[in-house]
Amino acid sequence: MLKGKKLIIFDLDGTLIDSIGIWNAIDHKLIETISTIPIDEKIDIGKRRDEKLKEYSKCEDAYLAYCEFLKEEYHAKLSTHEIKKLRYEIADQYLKEEIDYKPQAEQVLSYLKEKGFLLAIASTTNDHTVEIYKKDNENIKRKANLEDYFSIIYAKGAAKQLKPNPEIHERILKELNLKPEQCLIVEDSLIGVEAAHNANIEVAVIYDKYSDSNREQINRLCQYKFKDFGEMLRYSKGELEGEELHEFSKYCQ
Repeated sequence: MLKGKKLIIFDLDGTLIDSIGIWNAIDHKLIETISTIPIDEKIDIGKRRDEKLKEYSKCEDAYLAYCEFLKEEYHAKLSTHEIKKLRYEIADQYLKEEIDYKPQAEQVLSYLKEKGFLLAIASTTNDHTVEIYKKDNENIKRKANLEDYFSIIYAKGAAKQLKPNPEIHERILKELNLKPEQCLIVEDSLIGVEAAHNANIEVAVIYDKYSDSNREQINRLCQYKFKDFGEMLRYSKGELEGEELHEFSKYCQ
C-alpha cells in the first residue's frame, strides 16, 4: 500500500474528520427552516446530497445548484442564494465546536509525516468551511493542525469540477511532479473512490457508516479498506516495519 509511494492524499469530511452526520444534521435543520411543505423523514439526506453533488459536479457552483434543488423540492420562499447563505450560518457553530478527527486519525498523520511522506488534502468541502477547520476548530488544532501536517490543502475552489472528476488529484500530482503510481488516496465515499479510480491512483477506504448504501460499489473499486484509522495505522507499521500483515486480509483486497 505504501511502498513506492511518496504522496498520501486525504479526503477531509467523512474521511479524516467525523463530520458527515453533522452535515446531515445541518441540512436537516436547513430543510426544516426553508420548507413550506411536510418533510419526508424517511429520505436519506446524506445519500441524496452526494447524488445531487455528483449530478451537479460540472456546474460552476455545485452547492448552489444543490440549494436550488432544495428550493424547488421544498417550495421554499427564500432565493437560492439566501438558502446557501443560511446553510453556512447554520453550519458555522457545528463546524467550530462539534467537528473532530475520527479516532486515531491524527496518529496516522503523525506516523506518515514522521516516515517522510508528503501529505495533501483534496476535498469538495467549501473553502469557507476548511478555513474554519484550520483557524477556529480547537479540536483539530489541538490534535493535528492542518497547516502543520499538509503540504497542500485544496478545498472546493481549487478545481472547476468536483469529484468524481479527477481534476483536483491531477492538479496536485502536476504541482508536485509526481506520477499516479507514487500516490495513495484515502477516502470514505463512493464519489471519492470514483475520483481516485478516474485518476488511476490506488485508494484506501476508511469505513464510514454514511456510505453503507454504496458499500458494494466502494469495495469493488478500492484497493484497500480499513474499519478505522487504528487499523490503518497497524497495517502501515506492519508494511513499513516488516511485521505480519495476515490479520488484515479480510479488509484489504
